Amino acid sequence: MKIMHFLRSVFRVSRNLLLKLRLSRYDMDSIAPYFRECGVEIGEGTRIVSKDVHFTFGSEPYLIRIGKRCSMAAGVRFITHDGGVWTIRKDIPEIDVFAPIEIKDNSIIGMNTIILPGVTIGPNSVVGAGSVVSKDIPPNTVAAGVPCRPLMSLEDYREKKVAQMMSVRHLAEKERREALMKLWDDWDKEPVNNDPTSS
Repeated sequence: MKIMHFLRSVFRVSRNLLLKLRLSRYDMDSIAPYFRECGVEIGEGTRIVSKDVHFTFGSEPYLIRIGKRCSMAAGVRFITHDGGVWTIRKDIPEIDVFAPIEIKDNSIIGMNTIILPGVTIGPNSVVGAGSVVSKDIPPNTVAAGVPCRPLMSLEDYREKKVAQMMSVRHLAEKERREALMKLWDDWDKEPVNNDPTSS
C-alpha cells in the first residue's frame, strides 16, 4: 500500500514537472496551440496571458470559443457551468447546468474578469478589468463593472484614448521611463480620470 502511494506521488510530481517544462517554452503570443489541444477553440493572432488551462478555462474548455486577434489579460476566468445547483442536488442528484461562452474577433478582456455561462462578447469589444460578465456584450462596445454593463461605444472610447495618447513604444526603456515620469509633474495640476463613464 505504501509503495503504491509512493509510486503515485512520484508519477504526479514527474507529470507536473514535465508539464511545467513544456509550458515554459510558451508565452502569451504562442500558447494558443496548447490551449487548443485542451479543447478551447481559438482563432489566429489571439494572445492569452495564462499558462493554467484549469484556472482560465475551467472544467469544460471545449465549451469556449475565442475569435481571431483577441487578447485575454492575466487572471481572466471562463466559467461554463452553474456550480450553484449543488444546493438542489440532494433533491435532483443528476442536475447539471452548462452553457458555452464565445468571444468574437478583435476583443480584449481585462485582467481578473470572470465570464459566466452562456455569454457572448461581440466583436471589437473591450471588457474592463475586474468585471463579472453575466450577460451578452454587444459588438463595438466598451463594458465594465460588477455586473458588467455597456459604458460607451468603441468609437467614443477611441476618441477619448487618442486624446490621452502617449507615443512611447519606440523608446528605449530609460527614455520611456523618463517620459512616463513626467506624468507626475502634472499630477497635482490635473488629476488623471480613469472613470470611462465621465466625459
